[in-house]
Amino acid sequence: MVFKPEVWAAEALTALRKKLVYAGPQIVNHDYEGEIKKIGDTVHIKMLGDVTVRSYSSGDTITYEDLPDAEMTLKVDQSKMFAFKVDDVDKAQAGDEMPKRMANAGFKMAEDADTYVAGLYTQAQAVNVISTTAVTTGDIAYNSLVDLKVKLDEANVETEGRYVVVPAWYHGLLLKNANFINAEKSGSTEPLLNGQVGRAAGFAVLMSNAVPLITGDDYAVTAGVNGAISFADQVAEVETLRLQTTFASAVRGLHLYGAKVIRPDALAVLTASRT
Repeated sequence: MVFKPEVWAAEALTALRKKLVYAGPQIVNHDYEGEIKKIGDTVHIKMLGDVTVRSYSSGDTITYEDLPDAEMTLKVDQSKMFAFKVDDVDKAQAGDEMPKRMANAGFKMAEDADTYVAGLYTQAQAVNVISTTAVTTGDIAYNSLVDLKVKLDEANVETEGRYVVVPAWYHGLLLKNANFINAEKSGSTEPLLNGQVGRAAGFAVLMSNAVPLITGDDYAVTAGVNGAISFADQVAEVETLRLQTTFASAVRGLHLYGAKVIRPDALAVLTASRT
């Protein structure tokens, strides 16, 4: 096979994004990516100022306000690599392994990126954090999602596109509650996003093993909208080389990424205890 780095780089990024949950499009936005080339690159995020609504009477002189825009910066501060070799003998016996190896590399990179973004739950605004709750039944699991919904409602967060990410055991409890709409039985023809298992309390419910374990058996169940976190990433390098000390080829790649919470008010967190 003729190796084309740009093709494999694109395939690696495609494989990566097919597997992302926390860093997927339901949870984060990719609005400000630009062109990332190296660790330490900065992505500039323009925050639009609010428009003021004023009273008006016939004949009033209209003045036009200069909206006070602000800027935030997102640092590309995460750099992860993969490197593997394909032995000539193995290739001859088993066929071309490259697509499967690249898919596996994408999966592993997705795990790292998801864990990184999942850890940003600590930046939710304090009033949106629900203290430790023992989630031991389907009713408690559902009612706790309602509590998260109320937190976002009180923060004036838009209702469209809301998500919540739960661990597997929490999803198992939701399946025992009649208010939970299981994705497999919903009858919807819309394609499901990565990790989506159903709907409840106005949320698209996603399941992930990357839900942060805070301590003991307490997990950070995070809800929000994808405007809360910006994520920028790039598979910056994919290279192939012929190894000199063995009959094998090697492939290595570099994944650069960073994320920033730009709307702490649009995140809500429940500390869900399994016992």
